[in-house]
Amino acid sequence: MSNNNEQTFNILPHPAKTNDPKDLEPPQLGGGLNSNPELQAFHARDPYVPSEDLLKNVEQPLSREELRARAAQLNKQD
Repeated sequence: MSNNNEQTFNILPHPAKTNDPKDLEPPQLGGGLNSNPELQAFHARDPYVPSEDLLKNVEQPLSREELRARAAQLNKQD
């Protein structure tokens, strides 16, 4: 070191290899979605679009009255 009181600064290389900040994080045990790369959001697939045949075969939903009657039937105490 020199005897003067002037500060010196050094430039160190940055450890990043890509522009993704996730690359700097070490693998984390129990780190939720960070610990399993298959579950990360950017690995998601396209949304599921059912075929026309499947859409034609879907039955109509029950009305409120039909659902209330079914709920009463299932909740009936013997």
